[in-house]
Amino acid sequence: MGISRDSWHKRRKTGGKKTPLRKKRKFELGRPSANTKLGQKRIHTVRTRGGNKKYRALRLDHGNYSWGSEAISRKTRVLDVIYNASNNELVRTKTLVKNCIVQIDSTPFRQWYESHYVLPIGRKKTSKKEEKAPEDDVLTKKRSKHLLRKISRRKPMAKVDPHVEEQFLTGRLYACISSRPGQSGRCDGYILEGKELEFYLKKLKSKKGK
Repeated sequence: MGISRDSWHKRRKTGGKKTPLRKKRKFELGRPSANTKLGQKRIHTVRTRGGNKKYRALRLDHGNYSWGSEAISRKTRVLDVIYNASNNELVRTKTLVKNCIVQIDSTPFRQWYESHYVLPIGRKKTSKKEEKAPEDDVLTKKRSKHLLRKISRRKPMAKVDPHVEEQFLTGRLYACISSRPGQSGRCDGYILEGKELEFYLKKLKSKKGK
C-alpha cells in the first residue's frame, strides 16, 4: 500500500466509519519523509505533479544564516542539532527539520563584526605581554581618516545581546532552521536572539537537569 493523503480512511468526528467512494488517486499521493541528516551534502531531485521539482536533501552540513539585529547573512557550517520541540529522537539522530535548533560556526559573523565595527568579539582576554597582535589583524590594520570617521559613527550601534556575546567566546551560535530541507534541499535559518534565545536556553537547561 502506498502512502496516501486522502481522508476516506479516516473516521468521522463522531467515530463512524466513512465508505470510500473511490480508489486512491495520483493527486492524493504522499512520499516517505526525507529525514535529512547532518553530513556531507547529498541531494536527490524528485519529479512532482506538473513536472515541477522538489530537492530532497538527504544530508546537509552548510546553510545561509541571517543575523537579524545586524541585518546580514552568511554561509556557515552546521555543527550540531541540540533541540527539537516535537521529538527528542530527532536530536539523537541529528535530523535537520524546519524549526529545529542547531549550533552553527560563528567565524563568518565574528569576522564581519570585527571588520564592520573594528571592535573585538569572541576573543579571550589576554595579558599585556601577549597583547602583540599580528600585522594582518583586522583591529590594528591601517585605515584612512575617512574610513575611521565612518567607523566611529557606527560604534554606538555595536551593542550585541549578552547571551549572543557569550556564545561567540565558544565559537558556536544557536540558530533556528527556517527552510524545509526535505522540500527545498536547503538548510537556511536565523541566529537566535532576545526573548526567543532566552526561551530556548531555559528549555536546554531544564533538559540537562533531567
